Amino acid sequence: MMIKNLLFILFFTFMNVTVIKAETIIHPAAQDAKSALLVDILKLSLSKTAPEIIFKEREEATTEDRITSDLLGGAVSVVWLGANPAYEEMLKPIYIPVLKGMLGHRTFIIKKGNQHLFDNVQTLNDLKKLKGGQGSQWGDTLILKNAELPTVTTPKYYNLFKMLEGDRFHYFPRAIHEPWAEIKEHAEKNLTVEKRILLIYPNAMYFMVAPDNQRLHDLIYKGFETAIHDGSFNKLFFSNPLVKGALTSSNLSERVVIKIPNPDMSAKAPVDRAEFWLELNEL
Repeated sequence: MMIKNLLFILFFTFMNVTVIKAETIIHPAAQDAKSALLVDILKLSLSKTAPEIIFKEREEATTEDRITSDLLGGAVSVVWLGANPAYEEMLKPIYIPVLKGMLGHRTFIIKKGNQHLFDNVQTLNDLKKLKGGQGSQWGDTLILKNAELPTVTTPKYYNLFKMLEGDRFHYFPRAIHEPWAEIKEHAEKNLTVEKRILLIYPNAMYFMVAPDNQRLHDLIYKGFETAIHDGSFNKLFFSNPLVKGALTSSNLSERVVIKIPNPDMSAKAPVDRAEFWLELNEL
């Protein structure tokens, strides 16, 4: 009887140790196609360095400030946020752009019938003759204004479509995966996608962990590097329907490219690592 009891105790002790070692990573819920892709990239990265990890979603949708608070408080293990000096100082970023900098590749939503305004635009100075529209609190707004591009702003996102249709400004720059769905959502408005121009500036979204979580930082970074070098990241990224649709619809290789700087990009941003970014000559 004593031997049976001992075996029983040892069995459940082993089971408890196994449960303790099965680390759970809590991340924001995938609310749309973009965040679903980000979760897939996170899982791919950690599959290279910690395949035993269990993933759990935090269900409620939150603002960026709430997400940051949850991360610092331990309610989530990892988040994704756009490059931002305040967040990068407060948290611990993994400095690999999770979407290859796609957020800094911008095509324009314009009013139908206004394509002629853009047909002769070749340079930044040409584009300065037109007005863009942006959210008043968006980081992208500072980028456009820093480049001396005239920019009309409003605090409300949905107002921008009405203002564009009402000729308050001439173009609404959107990341290349965004304009098609937005035009469909606002189908009652007289809007379309501009055909010729691609505005590019350095921009990134990063996975971020709590400042004291060096271990998870390193697991994600090393796994992400491995996925990039073994080709599995590009395979996942370019086969994703959101990315495939954006690249197919945008015809990037046929557009006039206008590049502007991003003064808010950290000096730690890996701008010299070409394999981290979307390269037009590879499309």
